[in-house]
Amino acid sequence: MEALMERTYTQEKTLADRVNEILKEIKMNKQELALRIDYSRPAVSRYLNGKYETDSTELEERLWKFVHEYEAGSHADEGEAKPELKVVSGVRKKIEYFESTDYIQTIGICKACQENMALGIIVAKSGYGKTHTLKRYAKMPRVVYIEGNETMNCKDIVRRIESRIGMSRSYGSIDERMERIIEFFNVNEGYLLIMDEADKLINKYTQKKIELLRNITDSADVGLVIAGEPILENLLKGYDKRFTNRMDFYYKLRGLSQQEVRDYLEGYDIDEAAMAEFLVRATNSQTGCFRLLDRTLNNVIRLLNDSGQTKVTMKIMKQASNMMML
Repeated sequence: MEALMERTYTQEKTLADRVNEILKEIKMNKQELALRIDYSRPAVSRYLNGKYETDSTELEERLWKFVHEYEAGSHADEGEAKPELKVVSGVRKKIEYFESTDYIQTIGICKACQENMALGIIVAKSGYGKTHTLKRYAKMPRVVYIEGNETMNCKDIVRRIESRIGMSRSYGSIDERMERIIEFFNVNEGYLLIMDEADKLINKYTQKKIELLRNITDSADVGLVIAGEPILENLLKGYDKRFTNRMDFYYKLRGLSQQEVRDYLEGYDIDEAAMAEFLVRATNSQTGCFRLLDRTLNNVIRLLNDSGQTKVTMKIMKQASNMMML
């Protein structure tokens, strides 16, 4: 941090001030800046507005690099090649991982369960972005992600765990293979096991599948997050109360707020009628969800790119809808 402070341009101007000046000069918005420096848009926005409260070292490093590239280009001699400072033009790319409240809370529970070898449950309606977020966290080291389905049996679950942790396929009874998995987790601490779509594993005839997961966490030093539709909570309470009582963390995704929808769509030229339609598709209590918003935006971007347009109107929205099964 001290090294960063030594690189100020003047005593009066902060880094945020300088970046805001540059954005104004080159007509770049904060969303485009976030894409350029590969950092989250909310974090960049909070920092430039003077509201960033967490450790800003990494973000400041990236912003200083951005400033230096701009300064190098602005002060280069006429005969010298200037470093290229690309400004996003046309229709910007979609945000791959939008840091909504649901996203942050889901990532937070996964991290807490991994660090503390704790148990967590995450539930959400279909389309709220649960699986998308869990798969993002599964890219972290020592995370085992498995997606459940109705046809899975105990051997399938064991086989998938063995595969994800790099254990050569073993033979013997399920109990013997479980012992080897438990031994692996005890020797290699710091793992998190994520079982997504866990509600598909539980009914009165298939309780053993969820009991298998409980037995692993009872004996192994490993964190566990089970996730699924809202019915998962009641299924666990009905068929495995012992497991339910051991849960350390719980979160139910709430869906996007209207402000989050606007943040997600920041950087697009959208008229009022089209924005109202986006809001309904994302937040309607009956059918609204992140997936519907995302699918609509995908088609809107395709149409804009194909037609060479940049403004999203209701006409574009209707054309996008005609490409979908709603």
